[in-house]
Amino acid sequence: MPFYENGDVRIHYEEAGSGFPILVTPGGGLNSRMSVWQTAPFNAMEEFKNDFRCITMDQRNAVGGESTGPVPVEDPWDAFASDQLGLMDHLGIDKFFFLGCCIGGPFVMKMAQKVPDRLAAGVLCQPVGHRPEDPGVMVRHSTDGWVADITKIRPDITKDQIDPYLHNLFMANPDFIYTVSRDFARSCQTPVMVMPDDTAAHPYYASMDAYKLLPNAEITIYPWKESKETTAQAVEQVRAFLKAHVPA
Repeated sequence: MPFYENGDVRIHYEEAGSGFPILVTPGGGLNSRMSVWQTAPFNAMEEFKNDFRCITMDQRNAVGGESTGPVPVEDPWDAFASDQLGLMDHLGIDKFFFLGCCIGGPFVMKMAQKVPDRLAAGVLCQPVGHRPEDPGVMVRHSTDGWVADITKIRPDITKDQIDPYLHNLFMANPDFIYTVSRDFARSCQTPVMVMPDDTAAHPYYASMDAYKLLPNAEITIYPWKESKETTAQAVEQVRAFLKAHVPA
């Protein structure tokens, strides 16, 4: 599997298939890495490789992945977007689709804000989001699932970095999708399909707020993870949505 390097950032990625490019990022919160596809509700690399040029990656500093870099305390969402865009540039890709699972939902919306001319369409798959009755849920999940492990393998990453990093990710802009405002969502012209979920970290109303606010949004069936049949139906809805938005 190849790597893309940009200064002190090293990104591990994989490709499959051909056609119009789609970046697909698996779930796992801050441990979003390629191996998560094996246990995800569906494996986007396998599902879409016959239709599109699929690209996936380990996110920077995901435990269990091979992408590394500094902890970008000041603007972490923009740093993730810069890693993702840097990989697209490295691969010679201009316009692309972006399907983001879990933490990938905020990634997609950040990309729609950062490079609307390059993002042909996005898919928010069971996106993480702000839960007003439990605003610290993502900080807790990240502390439990990422902090203890990353500090064991990266002694250069300290609590003085981690605390403001998690704050700037999940507490600095405590609203539905973290990365963008509701005003931006109302103005966003990017076609987006929403695949709702309803768990502690994936609040149903965050997905529904996105669907209601985005002018060019569509939505899959819900619930869609109940069986192989409903999952397959939702995936087919995504496939049809993406094919309908391949640029001429």
